[in-house]
Amino acid sequence: MTGPAITLLVVAVMLVWGGLVASIAYIRARPEVDPGQLPPLPEDLAAADAARADQPQPTRDT
Repeated sequence: MTGPAITLLVVAVMLVWGGLVASIAYIRARPEVDPGQLPPLPEDLAAADAARADQPQPTRDT
């Protein structure tokens, strides 16, 4: 391999793995919200969700 090819390979690897490391660090510092801490849904929304859960999934005939 030539020098420029090796340099490009190193830059690409650092970009990919560096992005992975940065993403992991960001998620560890700011985790997702715990669903237990969210306020409860209003009764009408909760009832609509329960009614929709009982209905069959729509199908598509193509």
